[in-house]
Amino acid sequence: MTVDRALVQAIRAALAEHPDPARAAGQQRYLKSSMPHLGRRLPEVRSTVREQLAGVAWADRAAWADTVLALWDEAAFREERYAGLAVARHRSAREWQDPEALGLYRHLVVTGAWWDLVDETATHLVGDVLAGHRSEVTPVMRAWAVDDDLWLRRTAVLCQIRHRDQTDTALLHDVIEANLDDPSLWLRKAIGWALRSHARVDPDWVRAEVAAAGERMSGLSRREALKHLGATDSLRP
Repeated sequence: MTVDRALVQAIRAALAEHPDPARAAGQQRYLKSSMPHLGRRLPEVRSTVREQLAGVAWADRAAWADTVLALWDEAAFREERYAGLAVARHRSAREWQDPEALGLYRHLVVTGAWWDLVDETATHLVGDVLAGHRSEVTPVMRAWAVDDDLWLRRTAVLCQIRHRDQTDTALLHDVIEANLDDPSLWLRKAIGWALRSHARVDPDWVRAEVAAAGERMSGLSRREALKHLGATDSLRP
């Protein structure tokens, strides 16, 4: 591995400078996390990472990816995983936001296995790679949508949240269709969230999708999808 150990240690030390034990306990309870927290707010974590990465020049892709993994896999506090995500998203790594990065992002999703970590990975990291490399990444998202891992399936559903009028509706339909019958709260919520987001730019398409899904779509997904459309009752099966 080609980890930038000095950078990892600097980020950890900076995060640990101003712990808030009371906030940390509340955060851990809220997230039902077995990993301890420092009590740092997410904007503070991101600001800390930006400061530590000022002027950074990665030797290569491996140095960047291995440093992300060191922060992630060796984390003693959850904020260190948030820092790993911030390093992954940093502008210094822009040239590596491509299909080759999906192996790293898959690892973050599968080992993160909780919404606070997975959703940022899905909507920013995976979503950005998809937006820039649709022909290569679309088949991967279709495969993730039927994977045994719940969080990979959630990622496939959520990865276009920020794509607005560039959303591939055929892909969105397929990843939702593949998960309509899953009873998991995490997938039902994700389906509703993805549809609600797209309803901002194409409400008629979303109404049609909800209507076509009929009783297969959970009430939770339907309510979330139509939340801002004023049409929930009229589309109940």
